[in-house]
Amino acid sequence: MTTSLHGSDVLEAAPEEFDRFAVEQFLYREARYADENNYDAWESLWTDDALYWVPADSGGSDPTRQMSIIYDNRSRISTRLKQVRTGRRYAQAPPSHLRRLISNIEFLGGRPNPEGSLDLEVGANFLVVESRPRGNHIWGGRVTYRLRLVDGQMRLAYKKVQLVDADQPVPSLSFLI
Repeated sequence: MTTSLHGSDVLEAAPEEFDRFAVEQFLYREARYADENNYDAWESLWTDDALYWVPADSGGSDPTRQMSIIYDNRSRISTRLKQVRTGRRYAQAPPSHLRRLISNIEFLGGRPNPEGSLDLEVGANFLVVESRPRGNHIWGGRVTYRLRLVDGQMRLAYKKVQLVDADQPVPSLSFLI
């Protein structure tokens, strides 16, 4: 079960207004924007109250009580992207070449959001191939997304990236995972 961070850990039935094809296309687009360093488009996908979390352990149950690799609110997501856009982040000079695969997409259920409606919680497996001048690295794991309809548009309210090897030493994770 995925920790809610806000309220109950019990999921409700998946909201019916989310179409599976549209959800899958949204997830693929989010991945492509990240892979292609299209930071403006990637940032535009997030809600104002968004959370982006990469736990530093394999349990990943509570970011307020455990170490995280990334634990960003919406403001910090924006700051992270501003830093990357400068081109002066040594860890991303030159930028990584990335390609990710997303599979096993599951509608997990609905989770109440601060607006009083339900976000759709979606789980998926992923593999990311990162190519750098000093070699390639393969990242794998499970992603939990919370998607929200805002003015008829799908937005990303939450993204938790649970790396398979999060409890091992992590090389520089300076790109959007």
